[in-house]
Amino acid sequence: MIELELQALSLAREGLLIDVGRVAAACGFALVRQRLVDDRNGVLLTMVVRGPARKQRTLEEALDKHERIISFEVSPFVDGPAKPHFAAARSVASNYVPPPPPAPPPAPVVESKVPKTAEAKTSSVYASLGVLPHVRPTPPGFELVPPAIAEATPAPKPEPLPEPEPEPEFDFMRPSAPAPAPVAVEEPFVEVVQLEADQAAIEKLMPKLMDDYPKIFPLVKKLEQSVQPGARESSLLLVGQRVGAWVFQRQHALNTKLDLEAAMTRVGVPALSALLEVEYAGNQLHIRNSPLCTEDGRSGCKFLSGYLEGLLGPVIASQSLSIFEVCCRSFGADECVLAMME
Repeated sequence: MIELELQALSLAREGLLIDVGRVAAACGFALVRQRLVDDRNGVLLTMVVRGPARKQRTLEEALDKHERIISFEVSPFVDGPAKPHFAAARSVASNYVPPPPPAPPPAPVVESKVPKTAEAKTSSVYASLGVLPHVRPTPPGFELVPPAIAEATPAPKPEPLPEPEPEPEFDFMRPSAPAPAPVAVEEPFVEVVQLEADQAAIEKLMPKLMDDYPKIFPLVKKLEQSVQPGARESSLLLVGQRVGAWVFQRQHALNTKLDLEAAMTRVGVPALSALLEVEYAGNQLHIRNSPLCTEDGRSGCKFLSGYLEGLLGPVIASQSLSIFEVCCRSFGADECVLAMME
Protein backbone atom coordinates (compact mmCIF):
# COMPACT_ATOMS: atom_id res chain seq x y z
CA MET A 1 0.00 0.00 0.00
CA ILE A 2 1.21 3.52 -0.83
CA GLU A 3 0.00 7.03 -0.10
CA LEU A 4 -0.18 9.44 -3.03
CA GLU A 5 -0.75 13.20 -3.10
CA LEU A 6 -3.00 14.21 -6.00
CA GLN A 7 -3.07 17.86 -7.10
CA ALA A 8 -5.53 18.90 -9.82
CA LEU A 9 -6.75 22.12 -11.45
CA SER A 10 -10.39 22.57 -12.52
CA LEU A 11 -12.62 25.46 -13.59
CA ALA A 12 -15.73 24.61 -11.50
CA ARG A 13 -15.94 23.83 -7.76
CA GLU A 14 -19.42 22.28 -7.50
CA GLY A 15 -19.33 18.48 -7.24
CA LEU A 16 -15.57 18.32 -7.95
CA LEU A 17 -14.76 16.33 -4.80
CA ILE A 18 -17.45 13.77 -5.57
CA ASP A 19 -16.33 13.29 -9.18
CA VAL A 20 -12.63 12.91 -8.40
CA GLY A 21 -13.37 10.80 -5.31
CA ARG A 22 -15.37 8.36 -7.41
CA VAL A 23 -12.47 8.06 -9.84
CA ALA A 24 -10.07 7.28 -6.99
CA ALA A 25 -12.48 4.78 -5.44
CA ALA A 26 -12.97 3.02 -8.78
CA CYS A 27 -9.18 2.59 -9.03
CA GLY A 28 -9.00 0.99 -5.57
CA PHE A 29 -7.75 3.99 -3.56
CA ALA A 30 -9.11 5.15 -0.20
CA LEU A 31 -9.35 8.87 0.53
CA VAL A 32 -7.27 10.05 3.52
CA ARG A 33 -7.85 13.81 3.31
CA GLN A 34 -8.78 16.45 0.75
CA ARG A 35 -8.73 20.23 0.32
CA LEU A 36 -10.31 22.75 -2.08
CA VAL A 37 -8.90 26.27 -2.60
CA ASP A 38 -10.16 28.98 -4.95
CA ASP A 39 -7.46 30.59 -7.10
CA ARG A 40 -7.47 33.07 -9.97
CA ASN A 41 -6.34 30.20 -12.21
CA GLY A 42 -9.35 28.07 -11.16
CA VAL A 43 -10.15 25.61 -8.36
CA LEU A 44 -7.15 23.88 -6.76
CA LEU A 45 -7.88 20.35 -5.47
CA THR A 46 -5.46 18.47 -3.21
CA MET A 47 -6.15 14.85 -2.19
CA VAL A 48 -4.17 12.29 -0.24
CA VAL A 49 -5.23 8.74 -1.15
CA ARG A 50 -4.08 5.29 -0.03
CA GLY A 51 -4.11 2.20 -2.21
CA PRO A 52 -2.10 -0.50 -3.98
CA ALA A 53 1.08 0.67 -5.72
CA ARG A 54 0.25 -1.26 -8.89
CA LYS A 55 -2.88 0.89 -9.37
CA GLN A 56 -1.03 4.23 -9.57
CA ARG A 57 -0.77 4.10 -13.36
CA THR A 58 -4.48 3.23 -13.63
CA LEU A 59 -5.35 6.24 -11.44
CA GLU A 60 -3.23 8.60 -13.56
CA GLU A 61 -4.84 7.38 -16.80
CA ALA A 62 -8.34 7.85 -15.32
CA LEU A 63 -7.51 11.40 -14.19
CA ASP A 64 -6.04 12.22 -17.61
CA LYS A 65 -9.33 11.23 -19.28
CA HIS A 66 -11.55 13.11 -16.79
CA GLU A 67 -13.31 15.97 -18.56
CA ARG A 68 -13.36 18.31 -15.53
CA ILE A 69 -9.61 18.18 -14.81
CA ILE A 70 -7.46 20.64 -16.79
CA SER A 71 -4.12 19.40 -15.43
CA PHE A 72 -2.90 17.29 -12.51
CA GLU A 73 0.14 15.92 -10.70
CA VAL A 74 0.45 12.66 -8.74
CA SER A 75 3.42 12.21 -6.41
CA PRO A 76 4.25 10.13 -3.28
CA PHE A 77 2.87 11.74 -0.13
CA VAL A 78 5.52 13.03 2.31
CA ASP A 79 4.73 14.02 5.89
CA GLY A 80 5.65 17.57 6.85
CA PRO A 81 4.69 21.07 5.70
CA ALA A 82 2.00 21.29 3.05
CA LYS A 83 3.33 21.03 -0.48
CA PRO A 84 2.51 24.14 -2.61
CA HIS A 85 -0.03 23.44 -5.33
CA PHE A 86 1.62 23.24 -8.74
CA ALA A 87 -1.12 25.40 -10.37
CA ALA A 88 -1.37 28.09 -7.66
CA ALA A 89 -1.04 31.68 -8.88
CA ARG A 90 2.46 33.04 -8.46
CA SER A 91 3.01 36.38 -6.69
CA VAL A 92 4.29 39.37 -8.70
CA ALA A 93 6.96 41.74 -7.36
CA SER A 94 5.27 44.86 -6.00
CA ASN A 95 8.33 47.18 -6.09
CA TYR A 96 8.58 47.42 -9.89
CA VAL A 97 8.15 50.97 -11.24
CA PRO A 98 8.18 51.52 -15.04
CA PRO A 99 10.81 54.00 -16.36
CA PRO A 100 9.62 57.57 -17.04
CA PRO A 101 8.80 58.56 -20.63
CA PRO A 102 11.43 60.61 -22.55
CA ALA A 103 11.27 64.40 -22.14
CA PRO A 104 9.48 66.21 -25.00
CA PRO A 105 11.65 68.31 -27.40
CA PRO A 106 11.69 72.11 -26.75
CA ALA A 107 9.09 74.10 -28.61
CA PRO A 108 10.51 76.14 -31.56
CA VAL A 109 10.74 79.90 -31.05
CA VAL A 110 8.64 81.80 -33.58
CA GLU A 111 10.01 85.22 -34.49
CA SER A 112 7.40 87.78 -35.42
CA LYS A 113 8.43 89.58 -38.61
CA VAL A 114 6.78 92.88 -39.42
CA PRO A 115 6.82 93.60 -43.23
CA LYS A 116 8.30 96.88 -44.30
CA THR A 117 6.16 99.52 -45.99
CA ALA A 118 6.28 99.96 -49.73
CA GLU A 119 8.30 103.15 -49.34
CA ALA A 120 10.85 101.55 -47.08
CA LYS A 121 11.21 98.68 -49.56
CA THR A 122 11.73 101.14 -52.44
CA SER A 123 14.31 103.17 -50.54
CA SER A 124 16.22 100.10 -49.64
CA VAL A 125 16.30 99.00 -53.31
CA TYR A 126 17.68 102.44 -54.48
CA ALA A 127 20.20 102.43 -51.67
CA SER A 128 21.45 99.02 -52.66
CA LEU A 129 21.90 100.20 -56.27
CA GLY A 130 23.61 103.52 -55.28
CA VAL A 131 21.25 105.80 -57.28
CA LEU A 132 18.70 108.42 -56.38
CA PRO A 133 15.07 107.89 -57.11
CA HIS A 134 13.77 109.57 -60.31
CA VAL A 135 11.62 112.66 -59.64
CA ARG A 136 9.07 113.51 -62.27
CA PRO A 137 8.76 117.28 -63.19
CA THR A 138 5.78 119.15 -61.86
CA PRO A 139 3.26 119.79 -64.65
CA PRO A 140 2.04 123.39 -65.35
CA GLY A 141 -0.74 124.66 -63.13
CA PHE A 142 0.34 122.55 -60.14
CA GLU A 143 2.16 123.76 -57.09
CA LEU A 144 4.57 121.77 -55.05
CA VAL A 145 3.73 121.35 -51.44
CA PRO A 146 6.39 122.78 -49.18
CA PRO A 147 8.33 120.19 -47.25
CA ALA A 148 7.24 121.68 -43.95
CA ILE A 149 3.58 121.20 -44.83
CA ALA A 150 4.29 117.70 -46.11
CA GLU A 151 6.02 116.85 -42.89
CA ALA A 152 3.13 118.27 -40.87
CA THR A 153 0.64 116.02 -42.61
CA PRO A 154 0.40 112.93 -40.47
CA ALA A 155 1.08 109.68 -42.28
CA PRO A 156 -1.58 107.01 -42.02
CA LYS A 157 -0.92 104.55 -39.23
CA PRO A 158 -0.19 101.07 -40.44
CA GLU A 159 -2.72 98.45 -39.39
CA PRO A 160 -1.42 96.34 -36.53
CA LEU A 161 -0.41 92.85 -37.51
CA PRO A 162 -2.19 89.97 -35.80
CA GLU A 163 -0.27 88.61 -32.88
CA PRO A 164 1.01 85.05 -33.33
CA GLU A 165 -1.02 82.40 -31.55
CA PRO A 166 0.73 81.02 -28.47
CA GLU A 167 2.08 77.53 -28.70
CA PRO A 168 -0.09 74.97 -26.81
CA GLU A 169 1.36 73.70 -23.56
CA PHE A 170 1.31 69.97 -22.73
CA ASP A 171 1.59 68.54 -19.24
CA PHE A 172 3.27 65.15 -19.33
CA MET A 173 2.60 63.05 -16.25
CA ARG A 174 4.38 59.87 -15.29
CA PRO A 175 1.99 56.90 -15.15
CA SER A 176 1.65 55.36 -11.72
CA ALA A 177 2.78 51.79 -11.17
CA PRO A 178 -0.08 49.24 -11.44
CA ALA A 179 -1.29 47.79 -8.16
CA PRO A 180 -0.18 44.19 -7.65
CA ALA A 181 -2.91 41.58 -8.03
CA PRO A 182 -4.06 39.99 -4.75
CA VAL A 183 -2.50 36.61 -4.09
CA ALA A 184 -4.53 33.92 -2.39
CA VAL A 185 -2.73 32.76 0.75
CA GLU A 186 -3.29 29.11 1.51
CA GLU A 187 -3.50 28.20 5.18
CA PRO A 188 -0.73 25.81 6.24
CA PHE A 189 -1.83 22.26 6.92
CA VAL A 190 -1.11 21.10 10.48
CA GLU A 191 -0.69 17.35 10.90
CA VAL A 192 -2.43 16.00 14.05
CA VAL A 193 -0.75 13.07 15.78
CA GLN A 194 -3.25 10.20 15.85
CA LEU A 195 -4.00 8.67 19.26
CA GLU A 196 -5.87 5.60 20.45
CA ALA A 197 -9.60 5.83 21.12
CA ASP A 198 -10.70 7.12 24.52
CA GLN A 199 -12.05 3.83 25.95
CA ALA A 200 -13.17 5.34 29.25
CA ALA A 201 -15.26 8.08 27.62
CA ILE A 202 -16.90 5.53 25.27
CA GLU A 203 -17.78 3.11 28.09
CA LYS A 204 -19.35 5.96 30.02
CA LEU A 205 -21.38 7.09 27.01
CA MET A 206 -22.71 3.71 25.75
CA PRO A 207 -25.64 3.38 28.24
CA LYS A 208 -26.91 6.85 27.26
CA LEU A 209 -26.65 6.00 23.57
CA MET A 210 -28.70 2.83 24.03
CA ASP A 211 -31.39 4.73 25.98
CA ASP A 212 -31.68 7.60 23.46
CA TYR A 213 -31.38 5.55 20.25
CA PRO A 214 -32.04 6.58 17.44
CA LYS A 215 -31.60 10.20 18.61
CA ILE A 216 -27.91 9.74 19.33
CA PHE A 217 -26.15 12.42 17.27
CA PRO A 218 -26.11 15.11 20.02
CA LEU A 219 -24.37 12.61 22.34
CA VAL A 220 -21.87 11.65 19.63
CA LYS A 221 -21.08 15.35 19.07
CA LYS A 222 -20.39 15.78 22.81
CA LEU A 223 -18.01 12.81 22.73
CA GLU A 224 -16.21 14.29 19.70
CA GLN A 225 -15.70 17.60 21.50
CA SER A 226 -14.61 16.08 24.82
CA VAL A 227 -11.74 13.85 23.65
CA GLN A 228 -8.29 15.05 22.57
CA PRO A 229 -7.91 16.16 18.91
CA GLY A 230 -5.67 13.21 18.08
CA ALA A 231 -8.20 10.72 19.51
CA ARG A 232 -11.25 12.23 17.80
CA GLU A 233 -11.38 10.00 14.69
CA SER A 234 -10.40 6.79 16.48
CA SER A 235 -13.03 7.43 19.19
CA LEU A 236 -15.74 8.12 16.59
CA LEU A 237 -14.84 4.91 14.74
CA LEU A 238 -14.90 2.76 17.89
CA VAL A 239 -18.15 4.14 19.28
CA GLY A 240 -19.73 3.63 15.84
CA GLN A 241 -18.63 -0.01 15.83
CA ARG A 242 -20.09 -0.51 19.32
CA VAL A 243 -23.43 1.06 18.43
CA GLY A 244 -23.66 -0.81 15.08
CA ALA A 245 -22.99 -4.20 16.73
CA TRP A 246 -25.62 -3.44 19.39
CA VAL A 247 -28.23 -2.51 16.74
CA PHE A 248 -27.51 -5.73 14.78
CA GLN A 249 -28.00 -7.97 17.82
CA ARG A 250 -31.15 -6.09 18.82
CA GLN A 251 -32.98 -5.69 15.50
CA HIS A 252 -31.28 -7.50 12.58
CA ALA A 253 -29.75 -10.71 13.92
CA LEU A 254 -29.49 -13.26 11.08
CA ASN A 255 -28.18 -16.80 10.91
CA THR A 256 -27.39 -16.68 7.19
CA LYS A 257 -24.43 -15.02 5.47
CA LEU A 258 -25.02 -12.45 2.72
CA ASP A 259 -23.00 -10.70 0.07
CA LEU A 260 -22.43 -6.93 0.31
CA GLU A 261 -25.34 -5.94 -1.95
CA ALA A 262 -27.86 -8.08 -0.07
CA ALA A 263 -26.48 -7.06 3.33
CA MET A 264 -26.84 -3.37 2.53
CA THR A 265 -30.36 -3.85 1.12
CA ARG A 266 -31.70 -5.99 3.98
CA VAL A 267 -29.75 -4.63 6.96
CA GLY A 268 -27.61 -1.56 6.26
CA VAL A 269 -30.06 0.82 4.56
CA PRO A 270 -33.04 0.06 6.90
CA ALA A 271 -30.88 0.59 10.00
CA LEU A 272 -29.32 3.83 8.72
CA SER A 273 -32.70 5.21 7.57
CA ALA A 274 -33.71 5.41 11.24
CA LEU A 275 -30.84 7.87 11.80
CA LEU A 276 -30.69 10.02 8.64
CA GLU A 277 -31.47 10.18 4.90
CA VAL A 278 -29.37 7.74 2.84
CA GLU A 279 -29.30 6.19 -0.64
CA TYR A 280 -27.23 3.16 -1.72
CA ALA A 281 -26.25 2.53 -5.35
CA GLY A 282 -23.24 1.02 -7.07
CA ASN A 283 -21.33 0.14 -3.86
CA GLN A 284 -21.57 3.78 -2.74
CA LEU A 285 -23.61 5.09 0.17
CA HIS A 286 -24.82 8.71 -0.27
CA ILE A 287 -25.56 10.46 3.04
CA ARG A 288 -27.47 13.74 2.94
CA ASN A 289 -27.26 16.47 5.59
CA SER A 290 -25.24 14.49 8.12
CA PRO A 291 -25.39 16.36 11.47
CA LEU A 292 -21.89 15.07 12.26
CA CYS A 293 -20.34 16.78 9.21
CA THR A 294 -20.66 20.55 9.28
CA GLU A 295 -18.82 23.16 7.22
CA ASP A 296 -15.98 23.70 9.73
CA GLY A 297 -13.68 21.10 8.14
CA ARG A 298 -14.30 18.47 10.89
CA SER A 299 -15.67 15.34 9.29
CA GLY A 300 -17.76 12.89 11.36
CA CYS A 301 -17.96 10.16 8.72
CA LYS A 302 -15.74 7.90 10.88
CA PHE A 303 -18.73 7.25 13.15
CA LEU A 304 -20.89 6.11 10.20
CA SER A 305 -18.06 3.94 8.85
CA GLY A 306 -17.71 2.26 12.24
CA TYR A 307 -21.48 1.92 12.53
CA LEU A 308 -21.61 -0.01 9.23
CA GLU A 309 -18.64 -2.19 10.21
CA GLY A 310 -20.31 -3.20 13.47
CA LEU A 311 -23.70 -3.62 11.81
CA LEU A 312 -22.65 -5.64 8.74
CA GLY A 313 -19.53 -7.40 10.02
CA PRO A 314 -21.40 -10.41 11.48
CA VAL A 315 -23.47 -10.99 8.31
CA ILE A 316 -20.93 -10.43 5.47
CA ALA A 317 -19.93 -13.80 4.05
CA SER A 318 -16.44 -12.76 2.96
CA GLN A 319 -15.55 -11.23 6.37
CA SER A 320 -13.50 -8.58 4.52
CA LEU A 321 -15.62 -5.44 4.44
CA SER A 322 -13.72 -2.23 3.55
CA ILE A 323 -15.27 1.22 3.94
CA PHE A 324 -13.61 4.56 3.16
CA GLU A 325 -14.73 8.14 2.70
CA VAL A 326 -14.94 9.43 -0.88
CA CYS A 327 -16.06 12.97 -0.02
CA CYS A 328 -17.63 14.87 2.86
CA ARG A 329 -19.80 17.97 3.12
CA SER A 330 -17.50 19.34 5.85
CA PHE A 331 -14.91 19.86 3.09
CA GLY A 332 -17.29 21.56 0.63
CA ALA A 333 -19.09 18.59 -0.99
CA ASP A 334 -22.87 18.58 -1.41
CA GLU A 335 -23.19 15.28 0.46
CA CYS A 336 -21.09 12.62 2.18
CA VAL A 337 -20.24 9.52 0.16
CA LEU A 338 -18.86 6.25 1.53
CA ALA A 339 -17.46 3.62 -0.83
CA MET A 340 -17.84 -0.03 0.23
CA MET A 341 -15.96 -3.08 -1.05
CA GLU A 342 -15.59 -6.69 -0.03
